[in-house]
Amino acid sequence: MTTNRISPLALADNAALDTARMTLVDQLVHWASLRIEERVFLPGMRMPSIRSLAEDKRVSRFSVVEAYERLVAQGYLEARRGSGFYVRERPVMAQQNASAPMIAKGPIDVPWLVRSMLHTVAPERGPGMGYLPPSWLDADMMTSAIRSMSRQSTMYLLQSGSPHGFLPLRVQLQTQLAELEIGARPDQIVLTSGITQAVDFLLKLYVRAGDTVLVGDPAWFVMFGRSASQGVTPIGVPYTPEGIDVQALERLVQQHRPKMLIINSILQNPTGTSLTPARAFQILRLAEQYDFMVLEDDIYCDLCPPHQQVARLASLDQLKRVIYLGSFSKTLAANLRVAFVAGSPELAKTFVDYKMLAGSTTPEINERIVYKALTEGHYRRHVERLRSRLDEVRDGARRRLEHIGLRMFGDPTAGMFFWANTGVDTSAVAAAGHEAGFLFAPGALFSPRQAPSTWMRMNVACSSDPSMLAFLSRQLELAA
Repeated sequence: MTTNRISPLALADNAALDTARMTLVDQLVHWASLRIEERVFLPGMRMPSIRSLAEDKRVSRFSVVEAYERLVAQGYLEARRGSGFYVRERPVMAQQNASAPMIAKGPIDVPWLVRSMLHTVAPERGPGMGYLPPSWLDADMMTSAIRSMSRQSTMYLLQSGSPHGFLPLRVQLQTQLAELEIGARPDQIVLTSGITQAVDFLLKLYVRAGDTVLVGDPAWFVMFGRSASQGVTPIGVPYTPEGIDVQALERLVQQHRPKMLIINSILQNPTGTSLTPARAFQILRLAEQYDFMVLEDDIYCDLCPPHQQVARLASLDQLKRVIYLGSFSKTLAANLRVAFVAGSPELAKTFVDYKMLAGSTTPEINERIVYKALTEGHYRRHVERLRSRLDEVRDGARRRLEHIGLRMFGDPTAGMFFWANTGVDTSAVAAAGHEAGFLFAPGALFSPRQAPSTWMRMNVACSSDPSMLAFLSRQLELAA
């Protein structure tokens, strides 16, 4: 006999509601409408089937049908004969304050995953996480760096930092970039509070509302949101298992005449592909021929095995048309927001001026911590251990995912992500996971079109937990 109670999890975030006075149908309507308003269920998404939702919430199918019909009447859902119920696009309320910042319109909607990534989720329940588990990182190295810094004069804590950023760290970065065959003096390197801030500043410097920027499709979802928020149109360039599709790139360049191409050159997020020398030369040829800038995001640099044959655009171009970005959030600590921009002397000067006007200097204390971590002799061994540990779990995690029906994009042999085809709409899987306390990264969020996608990004380090795999397997069966 089916019990007529919704699982406690369904209303865990609505404890203030007097559920005792609500009928089962009322509770279902509230549950679904809240998730639609929070954009856990996105416009165009197919809602769980009547049977699956009834089983999941332990209610009768009649209650689910009645709740769905009410949601149709209230404008949340639309019923499609023979197909099911789908989330309806709802009108956006006009802003009361005309001077408030513009919000991106159209299909660009990334806050859902951003908010979800900030939720406290155990790594084994978070295959959609964009970072390595904290237990994989070297807390002792960070503690040692902080202690070493604290033994120095503390006068710098009371002063403003340098506009370019902490000079000793920039000198150290000059050495590290030279190892990558990228020539950049310290005055060509500017420190920022994370990659996102760097991208935001560069977009404001180089593009205007109505311009076009090319991004990967799939690619890091924040790029789409940052572009759209400034009135810029992001156009996706498809990827193949061998990397960015250069022929498609050329067609899009000819059609849209972009101002900028934003690209993960090494271990691209989410496909894990890296540029080969041939493709790198083709990209630079197009940039020169059609006069656009290239923003090369190399945030996964240190997770790339030294023996892997890859090509960085900045090493070929030497920062004439390429702007190079790097960060340590993936290898040191997600909470340590230190990144850098390396470019031509003219770019660096302009960038510093804009940085000062937009937000003054960056926190030097964070930059000093990174400097200590990089120069006290343990960082290289630390990243070697990270690469080895990823190698140790990658094949096993891949076999487990393929066993439940996922198909990999290419042959991932390095980095921290799988890009996997599930065969079903992964937005629905992610929404169900959110409800059950799992964090998944659906494919729609990695495309500027945000169309329904069967692809999903999986964190190599967080994709082997039996309970997560059992949940994912069940969701794939229900959606099939």
